[in-house]
Amino acid sequence: MKIVLLGSGNVATHLGKALKAAGHEIIQVWSRTLDNAKVLAQNLQSDFINDLSQINPQAEIYLIAVSDDAIRQVAADFPFKDKILAHTSGTSELAIPEISGVFYPLQTFSKQKQVDFSIIPIIIEANNSLIAGMLETLAKSLSSKVIQLNSEQRKALHIAAVFACNFSNHLYAIANTILKKNNLEFDLIKPLIAETAEKIQQNLPASVQTGPAVRNDKLTINKHLEFLKNDVLLKEIYERLSQSIINFSQKA
Repeated sequence: MKIVLLGSGNVATHLGKALKAAGHEIIQVWSRTLDNAKVLAQNLQSDFINDLSQINPQAEIYLIAVSDDAIRQVAADFPFKDKILAHTSGTSELAIPEISGVFYPLQTFSKQKQVDFSIIPIIIEANNSLIAGMLETLAKSLSSKVIQLNSEQRKALHIAAVFACNFSNHLYAIANTILKKNNLEFDLIKPLIAETAEKIQQNLPASVQTGPAVRNDKLTINKHLEFLKNDVLLKEIYERLSQSIINFSQKA
């Protein structure tokens, strides 16, 4: 298929490379910043622009891969009314007037790390069955896991992903800060992180929860809170997460 990418960030970069590798033609890349569009376009051997009025009309699908707060404006400025215009957001609604579909790859993307698109779930939503079929065909050329969800289901999935991925990564950053302040290396807890991730491949997360909170080990918890007493925010995060674990374990 012939595709135009509207965006040049992490999602657009990985998606563009995957589409090209799957045999699709990225005929144009748009970005508000021309230099950013140029960098990605050169990688994809395509044209580049920073003016939406110059979009190539020959594409079959136009994919918006920008921040959620920019989607509506990009869609409103899109010059064609009879084209498939899909965004790649986990949360933004399909019910944006100019948007006809959603093409949401459920993965964390960083430009410095390659990903295997064949195992990435791609979520499809569309205004009609014809557009759904086009987006599904495109998705199946990249991934073995393609599903159609409505906007509320997709939002729930995205929220779950934020808890599982973004919040977890932030907790890694907090852990690293604690370690550095005490002259310890983050490498020391990498095997622990890897084992935790490995266990949930075969088990439900709540069933393999460990640590002082799930045991309701108040002595250890209080020692940790004492250690964190000079950092009000971290102390609060520790308390709230510990209580959440306790609540989960009591429901089990």
